[in-house]
Amino acid sequence: MKRSIITTADGSKTIQIEDWNEQYHSIHGALQEAKHVYIENGLHEFLQRQPNQKQINILEIGFGTGLNAMLSATDELALQKSILYHSIEAYPVSSDELQALNYSSLLTLKSEIFDQLHSASWNKESQIIKHFVLKKRQEFFADIKDVNTFDIVYFDAFSPRVQPDLWIPSIFKMMYTAMRFGGILVTYSAKGSVRRAMQEVGFEVKRLAGPPGKREMLRATKIS
Repeated sequence: MKRSIITTADGSKTIQIEDWNEQYHSIHGALQEAKHVYIENGLHEFLQRQPNQKQINILEIGFGTGLNAMLSATDELALQKSILYHSIEAYPVSSDELQALNYSSLLTLKSEIFDQLHSASWNKESQIIKHFVLKKRQEFFADIKDVNTFDIVYFDAFSPRVQPDLWIPSIFKMMYTAMRFGGILVTYSAKGSVRRAMQEVGFEVKRLAGPPGKREMLRATKIS
């Protein structure tokens, strides 16, 4: 499928799949969306709930451009913790696409961090910076077998409109199994069928204010 680089409303870039009219991040602002959904309502929320926990294990569904990983690795609150970050991606983006993205310049960060995230070997743990270990796993979401491992799940799959089979109870059951008690899952989607699928497998689900351009998002908590 044909893919192109587009600039979103906040000046950050993302990848568009033209055949689907689908983007890796919101056209209203890739950077704003990632910060709001995954950092503020995911990572920061968990740190507020568990302030004394020293190591945080994060599972990302869809490594994509690496934006969520980059924000997590460089977040000021997260610098106080040790983070193990697993990210699932069946189809990694190309080197040409990565070079066209502008996340490092927008975040005033050294480009080496972004480069290290993408140059890290697949399917093995890599120390990116002192407190942040990344394992990129090239596999399909349906093949996830982790049990009672993760504190936070960033569910950043393509939308239910284009890949509805990734937003069904069996997939969220895998997420539930992979998470520790009290863990949280955050996603940009607030679709009713997605919320019901989460609730069906045991999650407690809350609607939250969405990022720019989107009214709501969802946060789910593993309560048993």
